[in-house]
Amino acid sequence: MSADGTTNSFVPFTSDEIAKLEAIREAMIDPSPRRIGRLDQWGLADEYEIHAETAEYTEHRIILTDGTELDASLSVPKGLAPGQTCPAVVMPAPLSPWGRLSYLGVLSRWVRGGYAVLAYSQRGLAESTGEIHCAGPQDVADATEVLDWLLRRDGIDADRIGFFGASYGAGTSLLAAAQDQRIKAVVGASAWTDLLASLYENNTRHLKAFEELVKLFGEDRCSEEFRGIIQKIRADTIDDEVREFARVRSPRTYLDRYNESATPVLLTTTWHETIFSVPAVIDFHERLTGPKGLLVQVGDHGNAELPGLVGLPAKPTDMAYRWMDHHLGGTAGDGEPPRFDVRSEHMHDLFSDHRHAAWADYALPGKRLHLADAPAGQGDGQLADEPQAGWTRSVKATGTGTGIVVAPQLIRTGLAERLGRPHIYATADIDRSLAAFFATAPLEEASRVRGELELRVTVTAQQANATIVAYLLDTDPADGRARIITHAPYTLTTEQTGRPTTVTFPLQPADYIVAKGHRLQLVIDTHDPFFSPETTVPAFTIDLTSPAGTESYLDIPLHPVD
Repeated sequence: MSADGTTNSFVPFTSDEIAKLEAIREAMIDPSPRRIGRLDQWGLADEYEIHAETAEYTEHRIILTDGTELDASLSVPKGLAPGQTCPAVVMPAPLSPWGRLSYLGVLSRWVRGGYAVLAYSQRGLAESTGEIHCAGPQDVADATEVLDWLLRRDGIDADRIGFFGASYGAGTSLLAAAQDQRIKAVVGASAWTDLLASLYENNTRHLKAFEELVKLFGEDRCSEEFRGIIQKIRADTIDDEVREFARVRSPRTYLDRYNESATPVLLTTTWHETIFSVPAVIDFHERLTGPKGLLVQVGDHGNAELPGLVGLPAKPTDMAYRWMDHHLGGTAGDGEPPRFDVRSEHMHDLFSDHRHAAWADYALPGKRLHLADAPAGQGDGQLADEPQAGWTRSVKATGTGTGIVVAPQLIRTGLAERLGRPHIYATADIDRSLAAFFATAPLEEASRVRGELELRVTVTAQQANATIVAYLLDTDPADGRARIITHAPYTLTTEQTGRPTTVTFPLQPADYIVAKGHRLQLVIDTHDPFFSPETTVPAFTIDLTSPAGTESYLDIPLHPVD
């Protein structure tokens, strides 16, 4: 639910959480016994009584040089001696109708740890004025002005500044750290590192996520440049202007700057992230040479840090406290130093906790399973140990798909996964003329899929810009019920229409345990509403084949559970 009471997938606060945040804000503005007493229903009265004694909270309108006003709040520890300074954390807002108020639940923890905390809504968001530039150069320049404003206050240590942000705020934080060397540490929760890869994966638009983001931005609040880009993406015109727009807004563009300054960077993402590219986040993390950390959790965009943002324990915020303490000298965390590693959960167990020194230590080596024809008397193809050439599977592209989708609901399907309730697909009921199915024999022992996957298949489509979508499922042969492990789309170019084209592309990385007796099932479909709207165009045929010399395969990091 958003600030105006409407449901919004990107701001999945419950009504109780919204009421709690509103009560926290009132108690911080007016720390009277009556206001603080209201927090007792959530067990927070003692915490905010201590906050009132130790910190001063004020709200501000930061006026930028062009007259834009940014809605902001500043929390500063009380009792600093003359000449004494403290570290500071700056928090640009996520893309939320609440803007910087989304961070109210973490302010107390930061300030009690000795930090000054400045939270603000970027231009065009929430109560800030100006046009939205989608984390462009103007937003980065704004971050520098905000930092200038902060450092004009007494008691702020200019050598101990960190930026923390979630989602849109994560992008702003990372991009600001690339340009402003005063930022000594950064944490990006549900971050992006390559905007084009997030919008346009394997020649395929993430159309549903894109439209939901545009709706949340509000087109009438966007700059003329941004509105033009929105129209081009809707028209599937991914030209040099769109690529340049994305390039300057991608932290990976500035990788050399992070490495030259050895800026400490902590990134968090999720296995079924539907907004930003997980492979791009992993690649960026691997290319960083300074202090770095990566957390990958069960769920979808923003799911994992949400409890932390409302003041509850959560790995992303707990790690952020520890990260900033280590690099800036505060005491918001648990006193333990951060571990510079890859930390992860496996689907769908949010209580799992795995740590590895680097992605190379984490990801298991790949095993090649070959796409093969069905055995005599059976309908579905096989995932076999030996390559097989010469088969052809024809599927009808109807513009409606089979019902297997990346996520039935953005964000909320991931929340259900975090609660151990992944979406179930009844694959036995799917019309085999609409998708190609390939499966392993029942696994002889429980096995883990952990790391990167790649699919190669030869495709012939009789219509331009045809899309295939590959899903890897965990299927119980007893009842045909399946859960999605990972996926990826691929769209053929106009030049590839009507001729066999061998395509090789990565699926999203995964960490998943397949039970003994279950099958791995690869489904190659022709439509997912996540990538394109349903259409009524005449059906056409897509042939999937495996020519000699370029036999089709799935590379998968599949190994017995230790």
